[in-house]
Amino acid sequence: MNGMTTPSPLSPHLQEGTPVSATPRNPLHLAVALDGTGWHPASWREQVARPRDLFTAGHWADLVAEAERGLLDFVTFEDGLGLQSSHYGELDGRTDQVRGRLDAVLTAARIAPLTRHIGLVPTVIATHTEPFHISKAIATLDYVSTGRAGLRVQISARPHEADHFGRRTFPPIDLSELQSPAGQERLTDLFDEAADHVEVVRRLWDSWEDDAEIRDAATGRFIDRDKLHYIDFQGRHFSVKGPSITPRPPQGQPLVTALAHQTVPYRLVARQADVGYVTPQDSAHARAIVAEIRAEQEAAGRAGEPLHVFGDLVVFLDDEQAAAEDRRARLDALAGEPYTSDARIFAGTPQQLADLLQELAAEGLSGFRLRPAVAGHDLPAITRGLVPELQRRGVFRTVYEADTLRGLLGLARPANRYTAA
Repeated sequence: MNGMTTPSPLSPHLQEGTPVSATPRNPLHLAVALDGTGWHPASWREQVARPRDLFTAGHWADLVAEAERGLLDFVTFEDGLGLQSSHYGELDGRTDQVRGRLDAVLTAARIAPLTRHIGLVPTVIATHTEPFHISKAIATLDYVSTGRAGLRVQISARPHEADHFGRRTFPPIDLSELQSPAGQERLTDLFDEAADHVEVVRRLWDSWEDDAEIRDAATGRFIDRDKLHYIDFQGRHFSVKGPSITPRPPQGQPLVTALAHQTVPYRLVARQADVGYVTPQDSAHARAIVAEIRAEQEAAGRAGEPLHVFGDLVVFLDDEQAAAEDRRARLDALAGEPYTSDARIFAGTPQQLADLLQELAAEGLSGFRLRPAVAGHDLPAITRGLVPELQRRGVFRTVYEADTLRGLLGLARPANRYTAA
């Protein structure tokens, strides 16, 4: 890795003679969420962070290459339509933390040709972007990556982000207001819009049949027009005729994922996602979340469809628990306040994290999306410490067993809805 250090002595390889299966019977799936130099706001001040490289392709290429060396299922790229902020609903004006981003979809497309197996899942904001544009962008990413694309759909309720577009206005809001009846109604509307957004995207992906392109130079026929379909979507939020201008993606349907913390977003996951990220604080909480999502999935008429539920955790990983806790405390001191997160924060060893993941998986989670507190430190700790530990326990792959992201997750390539019709 160019500039990426490994927390010694976490072993980067399995010990010789370690009995593992290449395809575990009950495998765990692992993803990593990439955000700047790491999820701790002071991560950019660490020696391994390379903040001067943050807005270069090399920074992201190095991180994704490390994740792929660890045989992870996929990486997600965070994104937003406003500057990062320590306040939910407004800008905080801080200049001592990372501010500014590259576009997640474009970053993923730049990295795709440099990788061979790992999935690439950028964040897209459904609230202010058109589903036609997103469908085309993610289909293109699927082509560039030869079948390893996905998206993480996200909403935005922030007034300052709406102001960038000028098409709608949102009143000020904070997290406490979101729990009020009015706040829940507002959230429901935004998540219903996101569900329609994904439905349009999915229909556009299907608007070209798989064999619509004939490409027969002798007869002069490049496409069969009868195999391109209008989607004619009419809803409260969108009216889209179609078809797409991009042929059906290699996966048919690239992966759709979403982060959810409560009932309203759980419904989005249940209605439209292939993978939902949730934030359990303990085993009982994980069990309750999985049960609620499965109930919502049944209510949405998708009871028979595969739907992965991944647990999100922020991780500080070191050889000793005390070292991880001390590093977290040192970063908190640099930030001037204790770090808090929507997800559970874990500070400890790879062995302890493996124990926790197996404990939570027993409650119905099929995988985990880990958020490295310091990308340059904790990502290698995941790939070179946690992964070998899970392999020793026989619950994580030792080779990539599929060439597409859907294949890695055990998801079949879906039939085209219009061909079936």
